[in-house]
Amino acid sequence: MLRDFSAQALFMGVLTAFVGFASSFAVVLHGLTGVGATEAQATSGLMAVCVALGVSMILLSAVTRLPIAIAWSTPGAALLANSGPIEGGFQTAVGGFLVCGVLIVIAGLWKPLGRMVAAIPTSLANAMLAGVLIGLCFAPAKAIAFNPLLGLPIVLAWAIVGAFNRLYAVPAALAAFIAVLAFGVEVPPEALAGLADSLAPNPEFVTPIFTVAGFVGIALPLFIVTMASQNIPGIAVLKVNGYEPAPAPLFATTGVFSLLSAPFGSHAVNLAAITAAMCAGSDAHPDPKKRYWAPIVAGVCYVVFGPFVGAVTAFVALAPPILIQAVAGLALISAFANSALNAFKEIEGREAAAVTFLVTASGVSFAGISGAFWGLVAGGLMLALARLTARGRS
Repeated sequence: MLRDFSAQALFMGVLTAFVGFASSFAVVLHGLTGVGATEAQATSGLMAVCVALGVSMILLSAVTRLPIAIAWSTPGAALLANSGPIEGGFQTAVGGFLVCGVLIVIAGLWKPLGRMVAAIPTSLANAMLAGVLIGLCFAPAKAIAFNPLLGLPIVLAWAIVGAFNRLYAVPAALAAFIAVLAFGVEVPPEALAGLADSLAPNPEFVTPIFTVAGFVGIALPLFIVTMASQNIPGIAVLKVNGYEPAPAPLFATTGVFSLLSAPFGSHAVNLAAITAAMCAGSDAHPDPKKRYWAPIVAGVCYVVFGPFVGAVTAFVALAPPILIQAVAGLALISAFANSALNAFKEIEGREAAAVTFLVTASGVSFAGISGAFWGLVAGGLMLALARLTARGRS
């Protein structure tokens, strides 16, 4: 196993953890406080979900030797933020988190779901991935428009280093980001003082309360959003990159870790989509059999982040969010190009792939479920209709 370790996987693993954390930790904090958590409970929940997804990512990637990236449920956190306080307070919400974990485990043990996921056509999976990635791939241009003095060095470092050696293009962009943060961003003295004060970890155990309101208002919608917007697209991303994982054990494992972390305020862990593309793509290693080290490294980073989540959030908050998004976008350009090419390569089903891409890329959501799921549904219906009419003609 150690023979498969590489500097390339190390760089991509660190970048994956940094991007995954920086891009949406604020959403998680906002979602937890939205359902009644105190600031301390929300920080505890973020700490717990970091450790849970880190350990599960290490475990699954090491056991399967596949690049299994795990994330917190960002759509789920957004759902919580829009739900508002629930009767019974945060204890009732935690009861809902526990029930959601049980439902995810059951979904993993239910074989028809695994067969349904495995039946997703490759062209539609590629189109969905391209639609998921395109928004973040716009970030480098947006960073330059936001502030050329801050955004341009990151893009230039990626382009110039990549022209000589593509393997070091993304690490160069990350190094440029750190340099920009150090020399180009004015940090108030009080921010540095707050960084030192937030070093001590402080997990809080929350006694769950189980109610019908918690099941209907928290558990059920959180389960649906997590499965439809994260777990199913996560499997599709792995398939796009040539991997054929068994979905059931992956779903069940994320459900177990969701259960273990819920009493400390964590809402849910699940398969990743965007960061999965970073770990499963060629930038993690030219040899697909050695890419599993990238999520292992990312998992270690998350476990380290966990106890010091207060300090990490304070550090990340020092930079404009668009800058770290730019680094992520540069890392995903190759994955976007490959997925778009494979989505539209075959004439048959090209319109269905286009519908999947457009619905996903639109970013719209219905019933609290993100466009990635609805893109697959719309594209699947288009493909089924095309095949049905083709049979009728023949």
